[in-house]
Amino acid sequence: MSQSLFSLGFGVGSKNLKGDWLETFYPQPLLNPDPAIVQAVKQVLGYNGGNTIIPFNWDKASELAHLLKHIAPQQSALLVRLAESHRPTVATLLEHDDAPQTVPGAYLKLHLISHRLLKSQQTNLEGLFDLLPNVAWTNLGAVDLNEVAALQLEERIKGRLLDVFSVDQLPKMTDYVVPLDVHIADSARVRLGAYLGSHTRVLHDGCIEANMGVDEQSWVEGSVLNQQLLAMTGEHCSIGAHAHVSIILGDRNHVESGLHIEASTLINLLDAEQNLIRTVKAESLANTHDLSFRRNAQTGAIECLALATPKPL
Repeated sequence: MSQSLFSLGFGVGSKNLKGDWLETFYPQPLLNPDPAIVQAVKQVLGYNGGNTIIPFNWDKASELAHLLKHIAPQQSALLVRLAESHRPTVATLLEHDDAPQTVPGAYLKLHLISHRLLKSQQTNLEGLFDLLPNVAWTNLGAVDLNEVAALQLEERIKGRLLDVFSVDQLPKMTDYVVPLDVHIADSARVRLGAYLGSHTRVLHDGCIEANMGVDEQSWVEGSVLNQQLLAMTGEHCSIGAHAHVSIILGDRNHVESGLHIEASTLINLLDAEQNLIRTVKAESLANTHDLSFRRNAQTGAIECLALATPKPL
């Protein structure tokens, strides 16, 4: 068995009453972990290769923490805390970057992106939404939809209220990852698996979905969504309120408020004197720097003006 892994994470999560995973939290996910860590996991948890999840109890967590104390002190400290858990704990090992086959495996990949160990589009998430269950996200954590009514009654009897924040397949990112150098006005509008570069500002109308992202020092008032292309913005971009972008923007791009730009959207390219050069599909402008997208107030056509000489990435 190779000691080389794509990713490894020790996590704690939620299951429904049938024992099915609903979600998993990885405080310290690893990309391409040290082979010595993999060897320790093999020794304690019996890992035999491949992409797999291995549940573990407090004694296994303690044993593994002891082995990793000098090899990986942070992972050792995490395992000491996980040994105290009353919730299900799991080791998720991904030898290959294949499409996720388990809920813990999918959540590990989403954590890698939001922890900035990978950028959006850099890992295989094919079939993600066919795999993940629809979940009630509440003040008591993730709850299976079939179990919500009973829990609501239980809480009412105890004089409390079950607050259901949303019903969705993915939670908000900030319940799992909170970057130290970003501003998010409404955390419910940024999903786990979003990539936020340093010094990004997501305003009240901003929205970033899983496997989407913005690079450093971007300003997001609109939406970075997945249509035909996976969206990613470059550095120093500004996306106006209620705008929706589904192409990969280069650096220093500006998108006017209210614009919807998909891969097939027709864009009128203008020269410095604002004369029409030609009409192209938006996808042909992906990865191009210093562009300003706007709508012509008279014709309604979407136009693109170069703010400087465009430089492809």
